[in-house]
Amino acid sequence: MGVTMTQSVGSTAVSQSYELLGASLAKSQQKQEGRQTMQLLESAVNSSPALQSPSPGPVGSLGQNIDIKV
Repeated sequence: MGVTMTQSVGSTAVSQSYELLGASLAKSQQKQEGRQTMQLLESAVNSSPALQSPSPGPVGSLGQNIDIKV
């Protein structure tokens, strides 16, 4: 009975260590994906001229007032 209990405890420890290893790998993968996402967003902002300079305001009054009759 003692050997069976030792094997059970050993296999539980091994499965828990695999679970921790999997969680650690998933966390490092999420961090890497986060860094890649931030790099992608930064490169999109840096390469877009529309986001870097403000757009000109409206010119004239055409379309400023719209009359709606129901």
